[in-house]
Amino acid sequence: MTPKGPRSSGTGVPQFGGCWTDEKLQILAGYLRSYTTALKNAPFSTVYVDAFAGSGYRELRTAAATGDEAASSLLFPDIADPEPQGLLRGSAKLALDTEPRFGEYVFIEKNAERCTQLEELRSAHPALASSIRVLQGEANEELVSLSRERDWRSQRAVLFLDPFGTEVRWETIEVVAATKAIDMWVLFPVGMGVNRLLKRSGEVPPSWRARLDDLLGTKKWYDEFYKVERVPTLFGQDEEHVVKATTETIGAYFNERLKDIFDGVAANPRILRNSRNSPLYLLCFAAGNAKGAPIALRIAEHLLKMGSA
Repeated sequence: MTPKGPRSSGTGVPQFGGCWTDEKLQILAGYLRSYTTALKNAPFSTVYVDAFAGSGYRELRTAAATGDEAASSLLFPDIADPEPQGLLRGSAKLALDTEPRFGEYVFIEKNAERCTQLEELRSAHPALASSIRVLQGEANEELVSLSRERDWRSQRAVLFLDPFGTEVRWETIEVVAATKAIDMWVLFPVGMGVNRLLKRSGEVPPSWRARLDDLLGTKKWYDEFYKVERVPTLFGQDEEHVVKATTETIGAYFNERLKDIFDGVAANPRILRNSRNSPLYLLCFAAGNAKGAPIALRIAEHLLKMGSA
């Protein structure tokens, strides 16, 4: 799978999604402000962790870059939307602009060029330069190392997981949850990822099954996503029909999986849609610490509800 980050149009200009991207960033911004305010005087150091951090900025496509040819070149063409163009803050830049500040910022990005761009954020934020860490590497591996190597008794963190497709492995999320100190926002690719891998016939290729096994952390998803119904015919015989799960069912399944490992999970994850109203992602929230979970959930559920249809 191609990492999300900015994608090139062939001109070296990074490209991102449309107004659904604004939606997720507005929710994240609201939570980060509330989080750092709530922990401003707490006896913990605070960390913001951004996997798939990109360049720190995002640039929306121009109309010339979003024609049928550009859309067909993407694995998931639903995200090739001719939305309004302009240079906007990405999640990394947004976190650095948050007040009160985090004590540390960790940006994870696999692409060397985008890591260089992330390093340049120090120049734009000289007061935070010593607090910024850029890790070049595969997001799952870096997150597992970070989660296991730190002493989380004296630290609290917010993690933003924003993959392009199905790169995040469930075992990574389990390691994050085990810290009991990390609040996680994750975009689950309910429409543009999972739903695309589920054949209506129920005959899912082995490689696709393996990808979904890694994403969901179990092989039991198949029996949840496919049901066999017996429908009577005019001739008195029953015919079997395979019924594929809806995007709502898929999203609910993932959110329930999160409840098995986190102390609190938002009951109202937000469906993010493109300009054609097709569901792309489910924005989910999970609170890592039992003591802080009640207030974290109140804030997150309020933000997820605001502006939703």
